[in-house]
Amino acid sequence: MIPRVTISPEASAIVAQLKKQYGSLMFHQSGGCCDGSQPMCFEKGDFKIGNSDVCLGTIDDCDFWMSKDQFEYWQYSQLHIDVKQGRGSSFSLEIPLGLRFMTQSRIFADVELSDLEPLRFIED
Repeated sequence: MIPRVTISPEASAIVAQLKKQYGSLMFHQSGGCCDGSQPMCFEKGDFKIGNSDVCLGTIDDCDFWMSKDQFEYWQYSQLHIDVKQGRGSSFSLEIPLGLRFMTQSRIFADVELSDLEPLRFIED
């Protein structure tokens, strides 16, 4: 199965550091507004997931969610989570470290579309 979301080694190291401090984590791809459009990292359960969200997969044992409406635009893209220096404008856990997670994307090749990791929903 081809993952819908992946993570860079640098971002993975930050996730490991945050897990030591906060325990289990989760991600939600922000759709914009006051925090821009970036992946946001929370303590697991601190962001309320609902029926309007879809889980694209896991990175470093962290579920990665986004709204179903936003997924309509990203459904043909693999998301790659990276981390960069600089303060983002969100409530994500890496912000106090002077870092921000970023989403990079690439369009799936036609041959990949039939072998994508299945989505999960809140009722799963």
